[in-house]
Amino acid sequence: MKLNTLTPSEGSTKNRKRIGRGTGSGRGGTSTRGHKGAKSRSGYKKKIGFEGGQMPLQRRVPKVGFKSFNRVEFKPVNLDTLQALSEQFNLTVVDMEALVSHGIASKNDKIKILGGGELTAKLDVTAHHFSASATEAIEKQGGTANKI
Repeated sequence: MKLNTLTPSEGSTKNRKRIGRGTGSGRGGTSTRGHKGAKSRSGYKKKIGFEGGQMPLQRRVPKVGFKSFNRVEFKPVNLDTLQALSEQFNLTVVDMEALVSHGIASKNDKIKILGGGELTAKLDVTAHHFSASATEAIEKQGGTANKI
């Protein structure tokens, strides 16, 4: 081993140019920050949405309407979907477990059964909510509509 054969180990050196190390480095003086202004100073942090004093987009755009944060979102499932499920998989009981396992709803969804389509099978349906027409159609076929 000789001094002229020594090299730094892999990954121990960086290829980036070191800034703020004097005028001889080529990146001294203002250290790539330009002259004056907030961005040239230490401690500068850009505020989210700040547009250089111009009115920010979030304040320029008109606010319309109202969205209640207490709103409960239901996943709608029609009777014809339940009919197709019962025919395809020979189901007599349709509950959250069946709907999740067959990809109609996810496990965190709240389900509302709606009266769209025809129901000819006798089903015991369990869901979070039912429309009046859906309850009537299910009970007409001899099934039950159970709320969770």
